[in-house]
Amino acid sequence: MSLRLYWKHYGPSVLREVLYVAATENPSLSYSQPGVPSGVRTASSGGTVSDPRLKVIGRDRMRKSCILWAVLWWCCSCWTTQAEIFTSISQMTDLIYTEKELVQSLREYIKAEESKLAAVKSWANKLDDLTKVSTSDPEGYLGHPVNAYKLMKRLNTEWTELESLVLQNPSDGFISNISTHRQYFPDEEDATGAAKALMRLQDTYQLDSEAFSRGKLPGVHSDAFLSVDDCYDMGKTAYNEADYYHAVLWMQQALKQLDAAEEAVVSKADILDYLSYSVYQMGDLPRAIELTRRLVAIDSSHQRAGGNLRYFEKLLFKQLNEMNQAYEPPSEEPIQLGTYSRPKDHLPERETYEALCRGEGQKMNEARRSRLFCRYQDGQMNPRLLLKPMKEEDEWDSPHIVRYLNILSDEEIGKIKELAKPRLARATVRDPKTGVLTTANYRVSKSAWLEAEDDPVIARVNQRIEDITGLTVDTAELLQVANYGVGGQYEPHYDFSRRPFDSNLKVDGNRLATFLNYMSDVEAGGATVFPDFGAAIWPRKGTAVFWYNLFKSGEGDYRTRHAACPVLVGSKWVSNKWIHERGQEFRRPCGLTEVD
Repeated sequence: MSLRLYWKHYGPSVLREVLYVAATENPSLSYSQPGVPSGVRTASSGGTVSDPRLKVIGRDRMRKSCILWAVLWWCCSCWTTQAEIFTSISQMTDLIYTEKELVQSLREYIKAEESKLAAVKSWANKLDDLTKVSTSDPEGYLGHPVNAYKLMKRLNTEWTELESLVLQNPSDGFISNISTHRQYFPDEEDATGAAKALMRLQDTYQLDSEAFSRGKLPGVHSDAFLSVDDCYDMGKTAYNEADYYHAVLWMQQALKQLDAAEEAVVSKADILDYLSYSVYQMGDLPRAIELTRRLVAIDSSHQRAGGNLRYFEKLLFKQLNEMNQAYEPPSEEPIQLGTYSRPKDHLPERETYEALCRGEGQKMNEARRSRLFCRYQDGQMNPRLLLKPMKEEDEWDSPHIVRYLNILSDEEIGKIKELAKPRLARATVRDPKTGVLTTANYRVSKSAWLEAEDDPVIARVNQRIEDITGLTVDTAELLQVANYGVGGQYEPHYDFSRRPFDSNLKVDGNRLATFLNYMSDVEAGGATVFPDFGAAIWPRKGTAVFWYNLFKSGEGDYRTRHAACPVLVGSKWVSNKWIHERGQEFRRPCGLTEVD
């Protein structure tokens, strides 16, 4: 595990111990905590260290060695646990009801505490009045036998009862309830995954941090908002992932809201600390210097600010000398979306894919549109479709993609969701190098596989797909049901296999065609896009789209590389049937050329 991930998961205190032991046991090792450039000299240390944040406190070496090995063992044993809640909106809805139950439990606890406090106050008021009388003339008061008796009784019995009342703990029920539910709570990985999902939406739909912070999403009116501390936590999540591009955007938003007098727990110095270093990492030295100067002005004794400022100024002076340029002050324009370029990643068609997700760059023109038609499809005189043929619409001409209307009823969709929900598990992809199924950041959803034997509805849907397409589903895969989570997506991919990893390919052949059912409307986002030829197909509940992945020759049609765009607002449910080659020999015969 990298030190950056170690820092994120186990916190600075544990990491200090591990790093100290590693350094003392092996002085040749060096470490660097995110946030401070290597080699910056601090006033506190007087020496050159990789991370001036860390203060090493001397302790017994044997104890530190034990801590080191214990923590490393813990790390290895726990690291395989993966959080999955954020990958499915459907399963996240359970948390809403869990939270409601906990709020009710909390109110019951408050009521019990108030009842207890009211009883104690009543005792105090009564005894206060009594002691005022008794202490004014103790002997005269106790001269009355009733008063003497009641004093003995109070101190022997009633004060003991009061003591028992005070010692009662009404929180037991609440603590028990929250402990029961805690096993279902999201963990740190879920929180990180949800934060990264917001950043993914921010990139795909070109939304600035202000839009998210104020809940201003396209076509949506909501009271949802992000506080200064929320924005700061978003920035820290990006920072811990060395994603300085997003760290800058969110720390800047946190600073903007704090400057607008919004209340917050986090201090301006902490925000400037992260922001200045992130800006430095983005290569903007003048602005990093300006932000660090603001930090020094707020806190002149800041542990790192002075050293960082001298380091940045020295580095800028060196760069200006090498390029023979004069110093230019940083732009007074606030940092916003577009100030810095987003780093490139592994996906070559990233810009095309995201533009299509936004509804831009579609290559539909009048000539192509004139070749698109709608018709009634009876499955080549299929008996089950003669009296009620399906409505078929062309979505694209080449490769041919069609949409079927009213393919699933609301009742059928409800039953499929009901069957799938308890079986939902994180969707996987096949590693192109090893052929092993694994989870991936570019596929964020949960899926379940349903058999015809699970319910008559599944058998009926399978038969309907066979009737419409004219292809047998005997060799097809089970019906896969997927629900997309926060920012749920599946980046550009092929449905057909390009290497013979799957053992069933030898039996059933490759994935010949895809039949994709949309089981929900999506308020914003969630389109199915084809970057190669610029098509975007938007979800419509109860409809389905169909296309062939292979040419008639059995060769893969690489134009069908497609993606499920991130869901911006809403919950996206789909189900799909992957139809394989075997059994289609007479239903879809081979063509005369490779690309027929």
